[in-house]
Amino acid sequence: MRPVEPPPVPPETVPAPEPQPIESLESLEAFALSNNPALRRMQEEAAAAWAKTGYAAKLPDPTISSMFFIPPMNFEPDRQVAELQVMQMIPWLSRLDAEAQRAHVEALAAEQLYRAERLRVLGELRIAWYRLYVLGKQVGTTEADKTQLRSLIESAGARIATGDAQPGDVLMATLELSNLEEQQIGYRQQIVATSAEINRLIGRDARVPVGTPLALQAELPSWNHDLLREVAFQMQPELEAARLQTAATRWGIEVARLRRRPELTVSGGWMPMDAPGMVMPGAGADSWTLGVSASIPIWHRQYDAMVTEASRQHFAAHASEDEVAQRIDALLRDLWEQAVASRKTVELYEQSILPQARQTYEANLQSLANNTVPFERVIRDYRTLLNLELGYHRALGQLATTVARIRQTVGVDLLEVPQPPGP
Repeated sequence: MRPVEPPPVPPETVPAPEPQPIESLESLEAFALSNNPALRRMQEEAAAAWAKTGYAAKLPDPTISSMFFIPPMNFEPDRQVAELQVMQMIPWLSRLDAEAQRAHVEALAAEQLYRAERLRVLGELRIAWYRLYVLGKQVGTTEADKTQLRSLIESAGARIATGDAQPGDVLMATLELSNLEEQQIGYRQQIVATSAEINRLIGRDARVPVGTPLALQAELPSWNHDLLREVAFQMQPELEAARLQTAATRWGIEVARLRRRPELTVSGGWMPMDAPGMVMPGAGADSWTLGVSASIPIWHRQYDAMVTEASRQHFAAHASEDEVAQRIDALLRDLWEQAVASRKTVELYEQSILPQARQTYEANLQSLANNTVPFERVIRDYRTLLNLELGYHRALGQLATTVARIRQTVGVDLLEVPQPPGP
């Protein structure tokens, strides 16, 4: 009886991408800080807020008015030919000081928001970089496993010829190889998408290739939740911006309260006069005027509404500050537990799961050569080992991602063993 030939191994459906030069994470971060559009926008907004402090406490421009009488207005024995007047409105000076203080605090808040956006961009860039590493490892692991699976298919074909295996064994291995092909297509698509995300964060064309990192240092420093919480409450720029916004609204209440004060207007005028034909001493002499006027704040409901509006905005800013603080606290608690779990998972993979899975696969592979275990069991063990290897790289990337998010949430790149902040 003629032996059954094993089915052909399916060819590569997606060509392997050409290796790209690998940029360091530090160079990408420096590129992002200088080219990210959101950072450039918020930097200009902060500069605009600081520019506002240069005029917030200044007096309004004076007003000049002129009036000509055609024909001249007759006053016996003089005639008024024209009138030129200069007016300067002077608000309540304490209100100008309060508006200057509010503008200064708002500029500080805008600067803190820029720092918060800076942390967010760096955190998202690091997370995308770690994701790219995991995807590269998944592609590499899948490629190595495909080579191993082809070797098993060839071995099964040879065993079919000797009657030690069934054609279904080869079909099973070929199906497994097709599944790996499908997975690899998805991994490469995700690599392209992640590279585009990295390019977006650093502010360059999405088509620029990004090299896949080859190594990843993922360690959990000697931190704890209480230390992270204390540092975050002092260093997180988003929380500091919320506090400054609360202070700005407090000055807003003072501005609204001082709007009840009257505003003065000082004016001075010159009236050219003439007295044709008059010989009386002083006839036709020019006249000067000096005037002072003041607003009368009598619409109390209007000013009460202004104070109420400013007070409500202040209470809303207080609530927003509390919301940010509670969100940071809860997020740090969650991230810290995720980091601890990811570290334990990585250690478990390294110390027991992967070594035991490799030993099981190698032992069954050796037993297959001795015809003591079925080929199906070897394929199942091989599939288990592949999933565990991919799970290990995912856990490693998750640990690095969680540490990056902790640094972003805390607001500063902590040292390995940070010192507790002072009072």
